[in-house]
Amino acid sequence: MNAEQLQITLRSSQYAEHVLELHRTFLEQDFQLDRFTAHLSRDDIFQTVEQTLEGIEDEATWMKSLRILRARLMFRWIWQDANQQTDVVTLTRELSDFADASICAAKRFALRPLLAKHGEPLGYSGEVQDLIVIGMGKLGAQELNLSSDIDLIFAFDEQGETQGRKSIDVQQFCILWGQKLIYLLDHITADGFVFRVDMRLRPWGDGSALAISHVALEKYLIQHGREWERYAWIKARIISGGVHGEHLMEMTRPFVFRRYVDYSAFEAMREMKSMIEREVARRNIADDIKLGAGGIREVEFIVQVFQLIYGGSKRELQDRQCLVSLHHLGQVGLLTPEAVVQLEDAYLFLRRVEHAIQALNDQQTQSLPHDPELRQRILDTLHYPTWDAFLNTLNTKREKVSEQFKHLIQDEITAPEQTDTQLEQRLAEVLDDASKNLIYEFWHGNALKKLPAKAVQRLKDFWPYLIEAILQSEHPQLALMRLMPLVESVMRRTVYLVMLMESRGAMQRLVKMATVSPWICEELSQYPVLLDEFLTMDFGLPTRQDLEDSLRQQLLRIELDQVEEQMQVLRLFKKSNVLTVAASDVLAESPLMKVSDALTDIAEVSVAATLQLSYQTVAKKHGYPQDVTGKRCSADHLGFAVIGYGKLGGIELGYGSDLDLVFIHSFDEQAETDGNKTITGFEFAMRVAQKFLSYMTTQTLDGRVYEIDTRLRPSGEAGLLVTSLKAFEQYQLKNAWLWEHQALVRARSIAGEPELREKFEAIRCQILTQPRDEAHVRAEVLKMRQKMKDHLGSSNEQKKHGIFHLKQDAGGIVDIEFMAQYVVLAWSGSNSDLAHFSDNVRILEDAAQAGCLSSEDATALIHAYLSERAESHRLALANQSMQVNAADWHDTRVIVCKLWQRLIDPTANFMALESK
Repeated sequence: MNAEQLQITLRSSQYAEHVLELHRTFLEQDFQLDRFTAHLSRDDIFQTVEQTLEGIEDEATWMKSLRILRARLMFRWIWQDANQQTDVVTLTRELSDFADASICAAKRFALRPLLAKHGEPLGYSGEVQDLIVIGMGKLGAQELNLSSDIDLIFAFDEQGETQGRKSIDVQQFCILWGQKLIYLLDHITADGFVFRVDMRLRPWGDGSALAISHVALEKYLIQHGREWERYAWIKARIISGGVHGEHLMEMTRPFVFRRYVDYSAFEAMREMKSMIEREVARRNIADDIKLGAGGIREVEFIVQVFQLIYGGSKRELQDRQCLVSLHHLGQVGLLTPEAVVQLEDAYLFLRRVEHAIQALNDQQTQSLPHDPELRQRILDTLHYPTWDAFLNTLNTKREKVSEQFKHLIQDEITAPEQTDTQLEQRLAEVLDDASKNLIYEFWHGNALKKLPAKAVQRLKDFWPYLIEAILQSEHPQLALMRLMPLVESVMRRTVYLVMLMESRGAMQRLVKMATVSPWICEELSQYPVLLDEFLTMDFGLPTRQDLEDSLRQQLLRIELDQVEEQMQVLRLFKKSNVLTVAASDVLAESPLMKVSDALTDIAEVSVAATLQLSYQTVAKKHGYPQDVTGKRCSADHLGFAVIGYGKLGGIELGYGSDLDLVFIHSFDEQAETDGNKTITGFEFAMRVAQKFLSYMTTQTLDGRVYEIDTRLRPSGEAGLLVTSLKAFEQYQLKNAWLWEHQALVRARSIAGEPELREKFEAIRCQILTQPRDEAHVRAEVLKMRQKMKDHLGSSNEQKKHGIFHLKQDAGGIVDIEFMAQYVVLAWSGSNSDLAHFSDNVRILEDAAQAGCLSSEDATALIHAYLSERAESHRLALANQSMQVNAADWHDTRVIVCKLWQRLIDPTANFMALESK
């Protein structure tokens, strides 16, 4: 043995001295095999345990062998820790892997005598029942200490009976099985123990049955599960139990991670914090580095409270390991990078100190010793010159944890400054009779009478906070009227009320948004799950990369056949991000074009992800088709693309815009797919498109992703849903009407195979740059525009009353769009650059660059277009129609109409506008 490293090890641990005295021969063999310096994989540890116990039939010999192995491994881990040859994460993982291996070995050994006496345990289904072993706490998270207890729960799939001569029911069999497993590991012999086993986390705790069925556990969690148990089950992990164990674990996830953001976790956290503080004071254990202020438990609490609040909607926060989840909290913006670094640093340091304490005598304790000799051993392990130097470092790190913890968990929600009565009186002063009646009917209506008592109490607690925030608004009555439907929609999900009380800033933002945008209020009222994102957003516009990463990560966690979950992710992704954009539009006053870009990005990312899901779902069932060249299609060679028209194609989406889409493919339509259930390439394309539309348009409680319009496909509603690229090209060249080429101006490939998308763009350019007779184009554009005015514009009566339809009337948005399209159709035959872009602003800029329009005219049109579109966005957020006061838009309309007269219709009369 390395004498210096041995002395460091022995100075660090009295327990190591004891092990060396008892097992020197074994330890010398281990050292010769380099086992003190090498790190062990999970497979290494399982193999070591199996080899140690191989062929042993006698119980006493089995128990002795495993205990000696445990002592040897403990000596090795203490050696590595004292000599800085390992780190906290590696050490805790190896300890946890050894616990797993020991549990599995004990479970196998305990089963044999039970089978001999009682026979196999069969469930009512006839299936052999297994003992499901669930690791909780640090074992579940694979974070065991040097001298940790292991927290276990035993379960089984279903009730039944054993088939032996002494038949017993399955539950009794599993109880006996679990009791023997505990005895094999926990019983103290002359060689010590393997692991202390704690079963108190099982349903009902001490005194209840040691093993529980899947159904009974599910019923318990639904009906009786307490908040502290949600914290405990975060770290739960199946150690042994096969597929039934995994099914059981899936069953527990909704209990732990609520579908909606769950701010009630704060309340439970405060109760747990108070309980721990009372225990610390009662036992005088302020020096406990786990339970004391700024200790390990507070770091875990900070992570776990966020996991419980957001884990249902942010699946990346469902990881069992503290450090992994801590990093995820930083990545999703719930903790600052500085906070993550401070908490990680403190956690690793505290866990190392914890190991140093437990290495002293192999005891489950986290209290700093008072004995000078033991303190010196810790200093030797941690390499500090004096106890004061060590305490300075320890206290600094604990103070940083405490700061973060206090910032997160306030002792209580700050109450409103005024009493309930004062607030009610002030509110009554600013409300009209209709508003007062609304409040009265709310508090005395049937809906409230049907609420559980706890929900009613939370609503009463919440009301003063709402009134206080409303009274601070510039338009309190307006805010109240718009927020009451939202309160009614969430009063059964009282977690949202808690969330708003916890976050006064969020309450104020909500009230401000209500005064500005009834559309946002209606979205939140109809889909309260959106409050999760709204109340935590930073009001910055999402980037394309962030959108793609977020949706990809969410969908990766869902199996391909879990269609409902996929659709839910798509719906909430779209709605929550559109809401983020709307909030940024209103509160941060983001520029119009950036808002449209963001809304378009959300749609494109949604379309691309939905196409992948649809394609892979069809391919999984039928195999892949082949393209027209005979090449097999695949996930990387789709042979399918989605084309966006209209506002999507023109990168000009608004808040309520539907998506105009056309589907094209490059499959060999007659060739069959290569799967077990073959279909033709044509059928494959149709099924992908149909599946896509189903994903996008199916209406559920969470709404739909988007409305989809496919009528711009070749031959319109009479045509096929999906068209081959060749057929699309032939139709556009030989059969399309001019208005269809006009629509093609605003077409753009947005998802699918890159090569196919490039070919589409080439065909689009080819079609648009055909030489055309300007007079014919002008006549056709004018005819189409007049039809739209007749059907969608303001009536003569409305015009007499000074009404202007911002989009459809003369001088409105559509006039500008038609002029841009005219420019492309009439002049791109001689100037192909005009057909490059699909959005109106860049088309007009290119027209000026090419000399087709003067710079002044192009700039004037762009300015008018952006002004009118900005107003249309504002009106959409305010839930108002596009009919506005004509006088306010007179000057803008004159500019647009003059250019319309010059470009398209020399007979147009804009003098009527000038005279107003």
